[in-house]
Amino acid sequence: MSTDTASALDLARKVLQTEAAAILGLVDRLDGEFERALQLLFECKGRVIVTGMGKSGIICRKIAATLSSTGTSAWFLHPAEATHGDLGAIREDDVVLALSHSGETEELLHLLESIKRLGARLIALTGDPASTLAKAADVILDCSITEEACPLNLVPTASTTAALAMGDALAMTLLMRKGFGEDQFASLHPAGKLGRRLKRVENVMHSGDAAPVVRTTTPLMPDVFKEMSDKRLGMTTVVDASGILVGVFTDGDLRRLIGRAANILELTAGEVMTPKPITIQRGLLAVEALKIMETHKVTSVVVADKSGAVEGVVHLHDLWRLQMF
Repeated sequence: MSTDTASALDLARKVLQTEAAAILGLVDRLDGEFERALQLLFECKGRVIVTGMGKSGIICRKIAATLSSTGTSAWFLHPAEATHGDLGAIREDDVVLALSHSGETEELLHLLESIKRLGARLIALTGDPASTLAKAADVILDCSITEEACPLNLVPTASTTAALAMGDALAMTLLMRKGFGEDQFASLHPAGKLGRRLKRVENVMHSGDAAPVVRTTTPLMPDVFKEMSDKRLGMTTVVDASGILVGVFTDGDLRRLIGRAANILELTAGEVMTPKPITIQRGLLAVEALKIMETHKVTSVVVADKSGAVEGVVHLHDLWRLQMF
């Protein structure tokens, strides 16, 4: 390894250690002020307006995005643009989350009078609890650091990492306090891999006329075969006279039947079905349905309500289309 390479690796390790130390330094500083900030956000009737300049502004965008994706209406407001016509974005029932390591960022300080005049509450994330921004805030979150990770101690590195971590801590504790769960998360993330993995069975099942259903008295030939062929799922559900699921008949059942029964044309669905099939409910996560199929080595599973009535069928191919593998 060359001297230059060794030096670069040493510096990279030092950067990571410094930024990790900056985050760990926040742990012992969490106190009643954090709880007050959390309560302000929880009780907010309007939106959370996140604002900061430069690198802090980039961190603000990330915090606003995290809050928005976890059930809290949040927006990034550029502080310079705010004083040039965008102050209308702040309302009395909003909470402003302002980031500034020094607490003396000129563009943010220009906002303070307007924030107070409009009646919005102010939470300051700053590295200087004695700064002008901190003194004007309703709540101060101390994000001070010992040093930046920059070798020159100039470029915002450890300070922005600490601010981002504090923002994440607020977002995650707010998520829990609001009782934000998988259902809400799925509704806000309909696309992408997360959205696909959080889809419910009811979103992917074949239901209504698309669900294969025959009676126990339905003749195997031609009616059961036609239902299986028309619905193209390689199976059909079998229900009794009251419409309650009592069994299934699959392509596999047909292959086994051909080898042991000579009177196939005379049989009914009730005589050849596999009784007591595996069922799931429509609210189950699609990924959980996949696990059930894998465990029982089946390619389809019936969706039934609590009374046993058929609501649909989920096929392995439906889950493949979700690209869950």
